[in-house]
Amino acid sequence: MKQYLLGYDLGSSSIKASLIDAATGQSVASAQSPAEEMPMLAVNPGWAEQDPDMWWEHAVKALQATLKKSGAKADEIVAIGISYQMHGLVCVDKDQKVLRPSIIWCDSRAVDIGRNAFQSLGADYSLKHLLNSPGNFTASKLKWVKENEPKVFERIHKVMLPGDFLAMRLTGDIVTTASGLSEGMFWDYETGAPSQQLLSLYGIPADMLATVVPTFSIHGRVNKAMATQLGLKEGTPVSYRAGDQPNNAFSLNVLNAGETAATAGTSGVIYSVTDKNAYDPKSRVNTFIHVNDQKPVKSNGVLLCINGTGILNSWLRKQAQSGGAPYEYDKINAIASEAPIGADGLSILPFGNGAERVLEDKNVDASFHGLNFNRHGQAHVFRAAQEGIVFALKYGFDVLQGMGLKTNVIRAGQANMFLSPLFREAFVNTIGAPLELLDTDGAKGAALGAGVGAGVYASFEEAFKGLRIIRTQEPDTKLTEPYKASYAQWMSHLQKAI
Repeated sequence: MKQYLLGYDLGSSSIKASLIDAATGQSVASAQSPAEEMPMLAVNPGWAEQDPDMWWEHAVKALQATLKKSGAKADEIVAIGISYQMHGLVCVDKDQKVLRPSIIWCDSRAVDIGRNAFQSLGADYSLKHLLNSPGNFTASKLKWVKENEPKVFERIHKVMLPGDFLAMRLTGDIVTTASGLSEGMFWDYETGAPSQQLLSLYGIPADMLATVVPTFSIHGRVNKAMATQLGLKEGTPVSYRAGDQPNNAFSLNVLNAGETAATAGTSGVIYSVTDKNAYDPKSRVNTFIHVNDQKPVKSNGVLLCINGTGILNSWLRKQAQSGGAPYEYDKINAIASEAPIGADGLSILPFGNGAERVLEDKNVDASFHGLNFNRHGQAHVFRAAQEGIVFALKYGFDVLQGMGLKTNVIRAGQANMFLSPLFREAFVNTIGAPLELLDTDGAKGAALGAGVGAGVYASFEEAFKGLRIIRTQEPDTKLTEPYKASYAQWMSHLQKAI
């Protein structure tokens, strides 16, 4: 009988499911739902919410589509892993009913709450114990609910991250991981437990947090109701979960100090692994517990996030329509390549998707600079957008380097903006490091993680036996100087904006 591993990737745009042949580690089929993008609710400027029940609906559809593509049977799935959009807040009552829409990662409403908490706790405590300012993370979002929706807060039985919610639906168990609590800013790195000081300051009962289990372990088993609904075998373990960026790094076999992963979807991330409790004094980048952290070997991931990445490219695509239909991304990439490096003086700041952590939680919005109606056309705009995204990543990458984190090579999945030849060229020549593109993605990584957690694989090495590099791209000495000059021009506009 065949054995398959199921991986979910719960994003803010869609839910993807991937089925992996456990024997080979190779993808059998994958599907996402919806075909386009899930809506975000923005009741007020800077807000971003989604309905967790919508996530579940699309998780079911993605699984059904994946099974149909593969011809596999649901009861041949032996373990389930979950990757999910980080920093979201899900609140449920004692009956596991959702009490309000999830406040997701790019929502900016709790910035001032986190800033005030940093002052109240003190920089010394925050940076040594939390490795970050409390900032606009899950804990601060929960404090916002307490202050602004007290009746909802009173009914909360447990708070969860998005992946915890998906696992709860499958198993009926409410658990989380230390890595997950660290991304929510609940974790004290000195005590190795949830931060009692932060919980006390925010007035959050400790028992409102989910029970902590190891990242690679049995988190729960598919219950009878879900087995009946989905065709899964009752008792199938959910045996791995991680936020999308730690999971992306895991998917790319980025597990050791000095290794770096990148992604460029709706948001863009560079994630470097370290064996130290490293922090940025200004909290412009954030340290979280990595998936393979296990005493006595420390493993943390330092994450740079640019909210306005692929969402800028997506926005431009929707504006540039032909015959009433948006351009294909391949067409945008081809048009962009017609413009020279630097887009003939046009620069775009891509910060139009909420407060940017790397800009010290400022919300500067997106903006065009140097636009000349007589010189610039579509090609310049498309190129300036892709370069602007790369330059924003470079700005944050320099913060990582300033913390002493070294990068010899950056690994990424061949997906999203890394599919663009222009983006790859700008990336390697601006960042100054080689790029390896691998045949993997978040859902596949989650499936392999489930295999480790359920004991299907005895080691990480066994899990990654099928991982392969598709493309390697090195910086070109002829291009580094032009990109350096273009970046300097872009930086001059950023300095004025902030």
